[in-house]
Amino acid sequence: MSDHSQNVAHEEEHTGPVKNPKQLLMAVFFSFVIPIFVIIGLVHYVTSANKPAAGAVNMEKSVSERIQKVGSVEVRDANRPMKTGEEVFKAQCSTCHTNGLAGSPKFGDASAWAPRIKTGFDALWNSALKGKNAMGAQGGGDFADYEIARAVVYMANAGGAKFPEPVKPVAESAK
Repeated sequence: MSDHSQNVAHEEEHTGPVKNPKQLLMAVFFSFVIPIFVIIGLVHYVTSANKPAAGAVNMEKSVSERIQKVGSVEVRDANRPMKTGEEVFKAQCSTCHTNGLAGSPKFGDASAWAPRIKTGFDALWNSALKGKNAMGAQGGGDFADYEIARAVVYMANAGGAKFPEPVKPVAESAK
């Protein structure tokens, strides 16, 4: 008889808090389902703050934003003096090409510019106008395509190219 009481005491030491399948299902329910409902409640509480309706704060500003023009026309002086390649480089290109950001070839680094120079001026100019890899398109921005071409020649020549200065396009009315 003493053996029986010893076995029961020994068996109770090794059992966990879950004694039957019903207790296991309840433990699973409270461990997984209840926290999900708590999270949903917290999200609802955070997102249900008293927010003003769209356009209720500054009616004039919100109406003007909704009816704004899709595009715009910018009139530029066609007779303005064209920027040099160096001026365009300093204004537009130097941010990336001085430090070699985003994989751009550094200004004056012949080894980085050599494979690009081999593609030719037109390919480099096209890449500058339309963008390539991390570089955004420069065409249609603050500078004319001719000015971008001058900047391309300036940077490529500093990297070892021998590209001639691009010729300024003749206006249609002058022909």
